[in-house]
Order: sequence, then C-alpha cells, then structure tokens
Amino acid sequence: MKFSDFNLHESVYEGVEAMGFETPTEIQTNVIPMIVEGSDVIACAQTGTGKTAAFLLPMMHHLVQKEHSGIKGLILAPTRELVQQIDQQFQGFSYFTGLSSIAIYGGNDSAVWEQQRVAIESGCDVMIASPGRLLSHLNLGYVKLDSLDFLVLDEADKMLDMGFLEDLVKIISYLPEKKQALMFSATMPPKIRELAKKILNNPKELNIAISKPAEGVMQVAYLTYDKQKNPLIIDLLKDKDLDSVIVFSSTKQKVKELVKDLVKAGINSKAIHSDLEQSEREEVMLAYRNRKFPVLVATDILSRGIDVDNIGLVLNYDVPQDAEDYVHRVGRTARAQTEGVAITFINETDMIRFGRIEKLIEQTIMKLPNPDSVGDGPEYNPQRRDHRKKHSGKKHDKAGSDNKRTDDKKHSKHKHKKHHSHKKKKEE
Repeated sequence: MKFSDFNLHESVYEGVEAMGFETPTEIQTNVIPMIVEGSDVIACAQTGTGKTAAFLLPMMHHLVQKEHSGIKGLILAPTRELVQQIDQQFQGFSYFTGLSSIAIYGGNDSAVWEQQRVAIESGCDVMIASPGRLLSHLNLGYVKLDSLDFLVLDEADKMLDMGFLEDLVKIISYLPEKKQALMFSATMPPKIRELAKKILNNPKELNIAISKPAEGVMQVAYLTYDKQKNPLIIDLLKDKDLDSVIVFSSTKQKVKELVKDLVKAGINSKAIHSDLEQSEREEVMLAYRNRKFPVLVATDILSRGIDVDNIGLVLNYDVPQDAEDYVHRVGRTARAQTEGVAITFINETDMIRFGRIEKLIEQTIMKLPNPDSVGDGPEYNPQRRDHRKKHSGKKHDKAGSDNKRTDDKKHSKHKHKKHHSHKKKKEE
C-alpha cells in the first residue's frame, strides 16, 4: 500500500512526498481511513510506529478543505520535547497546505510565555500543547476553543502518569461537545479506558503490538552492583567508535554524576534533565541531533519524547520502573527498519522488575559477563526478593545488604518527592 491510496487532499500528499514518506506503517494503514471517515479512535501503539503522521495527515486532509477561523485542532502531549517533535512534523507535512500551528509548552522564561500569548491571540489552525501550560493560558481567558473540530491526546498513559488527569478534564470542559476525538496510548490500563469514555464517542479501536521491541534490536543485560555501573559503562564506551548513544537513568543526580565520570574518562557526553533551562535543553538536543557529541545521558522524561534518527545504542543505566517503559526506551533504537543495540544494567534490587520485562516481551534477554576490570555482579534470580544468599563471598553479601538498604531509603524518599512534584513535572 502507498500513501497515495488514502486519497488525501493533494496539498497534504505533496507534503508527504516532500518528507520522503512512501509506504505507510501498520498504524497509519489502519488509522488514517478511520479518521478520514470521521470516526473517533482509540489506538494502542508504542513509540516509533508512526502514530504522529497517523493523526496529523487525516486532520490536515479535513482542515484544508473547508473555510474556517479560530483554532480547529488541539493536540495534547505530556512533555515539551514531544510537543516540539509533533510541531516539527506538522510544519513539514503542512508545507503546501497553508495550515498553521502553535507549540505551547512549559518553561521558566517569561519571554517564551509572552511569545506564546501573542501567537495564540494572532490565531492558528492547530495548537499543540502540554496540558499544564495550556491550562495556564486558558485560565487567562484569551484562548478560544469553542470552534474546535479535532482533539488528539498523544501518549495519554504518560500524561496520566505525570498527574495531568485533572488538567485534562478541565481542558476538555472548554471544548465543544461535538468534535472528532482521537486518543493514542502505549498502554491501555483501566484509567485510560475511563478517560476514553469521557471524551470519545463510539470510538473505533486499534491495538498495534505494544509489548515487544523491534526485531532489529539486539537486547543484552549486565548484572551489576550500583558501584560497578560507572566503571562498566566507561569500559563499554571508552575508545569505541561511537555515533549516537542514549543512556537513560532514573534520577537527575545520577545523570549529573555519570556525565562527570564519562567526561573525565574522555568520553564526549552531555546531560539533559529538568534542572536545565528550556533553552539549554533545546541547545543540547540540537547538538545531539547534529552529531556534535555521541553520548546523551538523560532522565526518563525523554524516554518517549525524543525523536532522533539512527540511534545505535540505548543503555538503561537503571531498570525502568514499568515494564512498558522498557519497550519505549528500547524503541529509541532500531527505528524505521534499522538495527540497534539495547543494554540494561540490573542491580540486586531490580531483578524482579526485570523479570516482569522479560515476561512482558516474552523473551529471555541474554546476560553477559562483566569485564574482569569491573568484577562479578550479583547472580540473576528474578523470583526472590533477597538475593544476598546467592552470593558466594561475605564481602558481596555485606555490599548487597548495604546497597539494598540504601536503595530502599532512596526509593522511599523518591516516592515521597514524586508525590509532591506533579506541578514541577507539568512544566516539563
């Protein structure tokens, strides 16, 4: 099947050709006709399946064919990186249509707020926004959404995980009852189903294989104590011909410490996390996309929002909290039928969690031996919570015990902080 088979408006198809798209992906093949015919849609699909084009193209097809004024399309996404990514694709596809867009996302720069306000009041066809920042603008009264035709919720599960449910409900209260609503989510837990019932009208449903990484990804893991992780990653990356590597870590403090050690070891690396100003994060991402440096170390905020072609290696410094998030992180590599490598570090407290990942993807991931310079790590046993009895040396037993107590305290502290940090996350 070709994109020309969808019978999209000529100006939309010109944009598709200019962007170099030829053969639609599975989700595009199934979803585009549903949206063109006017149906509400709920689609379950992981990162890298082509879902952005799946909702942008039919939306443009409808909007370009009728006279209108005011904001006709609203796309909500959880992070500024994803908002920017969607806006970039919109601008590419819409080049020949005359349709315009505005990207609305959080940040501490007052000049950005003012630019967004002016752009909103000047008018656009489609608004692409993070919920927290859009609601801030809505509360001031100059955002008019009463003539909206399309609503898209992208990465809906991530928005709920970040605490945006109340914001979404509030935003939806500003919208006309009659509209075409589309929801895309990587997972479909009960809370997503409940939200779908509130905003979708007799939707058509599509589920695109969400639980397995792309076939082109070579997945391996190393068993390590936390103190071994930095020496191990340096051993893996030092003096290698690196092109494009992303390392995902669970906390910004770990990101900062790791980048410091990598740079000290002569590995050209940069960090991206929520402590950076918006302009700094954009500068780092631009340099990374342009291959100015090979290793990007990031917090989990980027695991779904980043859009960089031809990433060769994704490294999970920590096992993701949710099994589905592993698929998203690994989905950063081997995109568009390319090949890639995904490496995960497993400490003694993360084995049960990694076992859930293997169960989800229905695959046993190869565990590689640590280099001699790093030393042996814990033995893999995803069934038992206490792995210290599996170690043969008393020194490792004590280290495992100490590490576990420390990690438990950190985890408890992190959960407490997370409960009180939704407002901060909404600005990300």
